[in-house]
Amino acid sequence: MATESSQPNQKLTIPLKTRIALTVISTFTDNAQRPDGTINRRFLRLFDFRAPPNPKPINSVSTSDFVVDPSRALWFRLFTPHVSGDKIPVVVFFHGGGFAFLSPNAYPYDNVCRRFARKLPAYVVSVNYRLAPEHRYPAQYDDGFDVLKYIDENHGNILPANADLSRCFFAGDSAGGNIAHNVAVRVCRGNFTAVKLIGLISIQPFFGGEKRTEAEKQLAGAPLVSPSRADWCWKAMLPEGVNRDHEAVNVGGPNAVDITDLEYPETMVVVAGFDPLKDWQRSYYEWLKLSGKRATLIEYPNMFHAFYIFPELPESGQLIMRIKDFIAERVASL
Repeated sequence: MATESSQPNQKLTIPLKTRIALTVISTFTDNAQRPDGTINRRFLRLFDFRAPPNPKPINSVSTSDFVVDPSRALWFRLFTPHVSGDKIPVVVFFHGGGFAFLSPNAYPYDNVCRRFARKLPAYVVSVNYRLAPEHRYPAQYDDGFDVLKYIDENHGNILPANADLSRCFFAGDSAGGNIAHNVAVRVCRGNFTAVKLIGLISIQPFFGGEKRTEAEKQLAGAPLVSPSRADWCWKAMLPEGVNRDHEAVNVGGPNAVDITDLEYPETMVVVAGFDPLKDWQRSYYEWLKLSGKRATLIEYPNMFHAFYIFPELPESGQLIMRIKDFIAERVASL
């Protein structure tokens, strides 16, 4: 276990710029959620600004989009670092947003993946999976797995020669961390020719359960995530008639999928002290170890949910360096 700061603050301190952004994001998403469980997509589009793909390198990174299945709008954005050297790792990234919001071309995630591509460095594949509630479980996991199969079968037409799929990592934040885990389980059971998954970066993954944790009770007013918002997202994503102890939600609970016999990749779990989901994330880390898998817990006691998408925060840059070290250590162990 590692931590970036051993002395947690009693009160969350956020710079004004970040606080304003958090307020704006929360306001728009709350207003888009209808009481009947649907989302006002038309309202969201008024404020959901998108970054187009750019084949010209910006800060040494170019981007391009690839369509996997137009019938379900399944596509991914490839972030290409213009760096020398061979055997550059590939990171498959799943964005957050409670399974219901955002996309790879939303500016926050376009920026995050650019930073990953440049600083790790790595080829980053950011998956545009279908969103809830229009598309419920297991659509998001199906889409993630199908993108992996598509890349495995077509990598010669997608990735440059120095992209090394035998050094493949999954990464995801919040709902994307949940998707990364569940797709990794499927990949471990699948047959792939080029893709070899050797590491998983789980940034504040979105897990839960029926029973409220102490963190959910104590941090109900934290930025972005609250028990009520999380409940809405789970209800939108899960099949009708199931509760939050479903295997997709409560990964260490009574209905958890057994991974003890799988070659599940070594995992880095990131937790923040002011995240209401932190107890579930720690439980995930402990469950991985109990399942016989290698896992590392990285804690940021003075941070909040999704802190790393705000580049003005020093901890955001620190986390990217920790991810860089994790990737380097996994590659060196091969």
